[in-house]
Amino acid sequence: MNGKASSMKKWMLPLALALSLTVPAVASAEGELNWIEGSGQQVELGDGLAQLKLGSGYVMLNADDTRAFQKSNGGVPNGSEIGSVFPADNDSWAVFFDYDDVGHISDEDKNSIDAKELLKSYKEGTEEANKERGEADWLFVDGWENEPHYDEKLHNLTWTLRAHDNDQETIINDNVRLLTREGYISAVLVSDPEHLAAAREQMEAEVLSVFTIQEGKRYENYVEGKDKKSNYGLAALVVGGASLAVAKKVGLLALLVVGIKKFGVILIAALAGAWRWMRGKKQQAAARTVEQENRPAEQAGLAEAQPGPDPSINRDTPSL
Repeated sequence: MNGKASSMKKWMLPLALALSLTVPAVASAEGELNWIEGSGQQVELGDGLAQLKLGSGYVMLNADDTRAFQKSNGGVPNGSEIGSVFPADNDSWAVFFDYDDVGHISDEDKNSIDAKELLKSYKEGTEEANKERGEADWLFVDGWENEPHYDEKLHNLTWTLRAHDNDQETIINDNVRLLTREGYISAVLVSDPEHLAAAREQMEAEVLSVFTIQEGKRYENYVEGKDKKSNYGLAALVVGGASLAVAKKVGLLALLVVGIKKFGVILIAALAGAWRWMRGKKQQAAARTVEQENRPAEQAGLAEAQPGPDPSINRDTPSL
């Protein structure tokens, strides 16, 4: 699929908190990517891990092409990518899927997740990290856009943080974790603050609702004593895969910096290229719009400037 353009604003919290995305276009910079156009067919993600019914209003990249897309735009894939989905006619969001086989995550703490303590850890960690940054790169956590919530039936953990940078620009960090038999799938929604609510609603209704983990890979398929087991629970998953006690001690952001490769929870480097690509596409689209708007006036001006016939020439007299 060619020529789809879009843009986004930075939003991801820890580390750089800056991302962008766009609806796909196979430009020369990206090379030829294998865009899968939706027609209601089932598409596989993660070598039999999950499948998605891709509607006619969407296009998709598999794991390899998602990484190629990121690399072509200056991003750094984290190696956990299993695919990405883009609306075909909407330039305001996309969703990237990753899988981390950290082991089966216990949900025993589902009724005791302390949102206040987790937020405190985010704030303390970010404040600590600011000491290591230049003032222009400071980040500030404002609070929960949506507090951590666990859907026991679907085994999904969701949360959204709101922050801002030193230029008072709003940053949104939206997270969905889909627990599996031996790990979790991250559904990373990339959108700007203006479109976030509508994008999340559309993603949940038209993407996550038709996204299913394959039988044998599901959370309830876990076999105690046989399958790989993680040593942390839901609250620890929110803070990057460590115990809450450790997170509070060292500060969340510092912890995430240390654990980025191990836990794969920070996708900034992987998705930053999508931001750049989308910004560029939107700028190109804006330039084309201005050009189209100016074209009639330019043509009218040329018509007025076009010289008329010279009255001194008798056009009825044949030339010799």
